[in-house]
Amino acid sequence: MNTSHDHAVDSRVPGQGGNRSLAGLLPVRRGFAFLAFAGIAWGTTGAAVEVIYRTSDLGPMAVSFWRFLAGAVLLLPVQALRRSRRAPRDPQPAGRRVLLLVGTGIGLAVFQTAYFAAVRDTGLAVGTIVTLGAAPVFTAAGGRLFLGERIGRAGVLAVGGALAGLTVLVLGNQPGVVDPSGVATALLSAAGYAASNLLGRWTGRHGTGEDALTLTLWSFLIGAAVMLPSAFHEGLLPQSGNATEAALMMLYIAAITTALAYPLYFAGVAVLRATTASVMMLLEPVSAAVLAVLFLDEQLTAATVAGTVIMLGAIAALALTESRLQAQPETA
Repeated sequence: MNTSHDHAVDSRVPGQGGNRSLAGLLPVRRGFAFLAFAGIAWGTTGAAVEVIYRTSDLGPMAVSFWRFLAGAVLLLPVQALRRSRRAPRDPQPAGRRVLLLVGTGIGLAVFQTAYFAAVRDTGLAVGTIVTLGAAPVFTAAGGRLFLGERIGRAGVLAVGGALAGLTVLVLGNQPGVVDPSGVATALLSAAGYAASNLLGRWTGRHGTGEDALTLTLWSFLIGAAVMLPSAFHEGLLPQSGNATEAALMMLYIAAITTALAYPLYFAGVAVLRATTASVMMLLEPVSAAVLAVLFLDEQLTAATVAGTVIMLGAIAALALTESRLQAQPETA
């Protein structure tokens, strides 16, 4: 979704680039495979959460808390191994580092929890499409307003296209097909992502250089701490339904879509161009929609399909526009 001067930027850990030490070592073809796996795996997250909702009484706060905590626990050994092999780094400004870590953790907590609530309220397909369609739009608009970033005429048209797709998706359906509160929650999720992204960009410009895996780990730990009171109030453990099936789904979310997908994504973006990585991440909403239709009995109406095509096309156009704009200083 986002770009840096040389590499794709992690759309899940805003403002940070990939692991550059892997560039030149990882074959480009394998980078494509890693990104494809990550995009498809992330597309299954909402489906796994939907299964948890159907088999237990866990709510979005508790699901978010357990994903943050379990994902952090699984990433700790990876981080420890990387730290033992990594050369010492210059200390970063403490205030900006704290702002980045805490702000990103809170932003990702809003992003993830609101997304899970959107899946519960309006379904996997619509919740995923609205969240991932609105997130780059909010980021582009926020970058222009708060960071002075350029998006250009083509970027404005792409943002307009995304808004048009959202309008078709929401207003083009019959009442009851798309839940307005679920759409609002999906937009809140996108706003949480955009806020974290913009914070990451701002701190990155001012000398706070956290690598993506470190930022992910700390964000998960902080997010878990932020979510704990709400999750405790909602209910940390299921009181009814199939607790074993819910636990297995949570383990899948933490192990496959978090601890495995994130490192593979970081490796993939280190060897591919930003636009390529951004467009490949469109696999996420596509795979989510396919799963929703095939396994969760959700219906994709003509208006939903049309709105989805417009939104995804706008995202691809926005990625191309940002890539061209950021390449201009390098060729001047």
